[in-house]
Amino acid sequence: MYGSAIVYAGLIVAIAGLVLVVKPTRRFRVTTRWRGAGVAAAGVLLAAIGLTLPASESRVARVASRLDEFAPVWQFHEHHTIAIAAPPARVFEAIERTRADEIFLFRTLIWIRSGGQPPPQSILNAAARHESLIDVAIHSTFVRLARDVPRELVVGTVVVAPPGTRGTLTPQVFQRRLPDGFALATMNFIVTEDGPGRSLVSTETRVFANSPSARRRFAAYWRVIYPGSALIRRMWLRAIQRRAMM
Repeated sequence: MYGSAIVYAGLIVAIAGLVLVVKPTRRFRVTTRWRGAGVAAAGVLLAAIGLTLPASESRVARVASRLDEFAPVWQFHEHHTIAIAAPPARVFEAIERTRADEIFLFRTLIWIRSGGQPPPQSILNAAARHESLIDVAIHSTFVRLARDVPRELVVGTVVVAPPGTRGTLTPQVFQRRLPDGFALATMNFIVTEDGPGRSLVSTETRVFANSPSARRRFAAYWRVIYPGSALIRRMWLRAIQRRAMM
């Protein structure tokens, strides 16, 4: 998260510098185009630092969820929670049935992520399909790792792999030591009873890169997409909330 903040702060400074190159101003004490160029260069440098910052490693102290079983160690992480006025069984059903077209801004954010180009046939173009988003994920690039009704759902995928890697993605991939060069992403939904007819729902994403090169490759990507990824997950939880309360 901090790396992403540094990247976007640098980009903002760089854009401001380019504006000052076109139109210097005394208000910010940038009175020449050369000074504006210096501001832009400083912004680019700051963004580059954010992209290349080392990623620290975290590890669970004890296994408390199915996610902990499949992803006990990670370097990249996000976590979001929402309260829903519905019992756990109904909420879990909503998690498995919510479609991409029910998620606010999903299509727009995926369009931005794809650079305005049609996305490949995977979870990225789930908005064009009528399956639930979980089903689209499992039928494309993800695998279901655990399904404990009405408590927890866990899915996973490979986000970085060595060139030429072939093979079938199975839950066992997440439980054995892989050759260097892989980064595995796992995501869960946990539903906890929060009083009569109420639930607390959380979704957590963890990414573990098993080599320095895979870690560097994914770090730059993660720090660029993190704001959009976090927004999609928050909107996803709100869509689950609406469906569960229907």
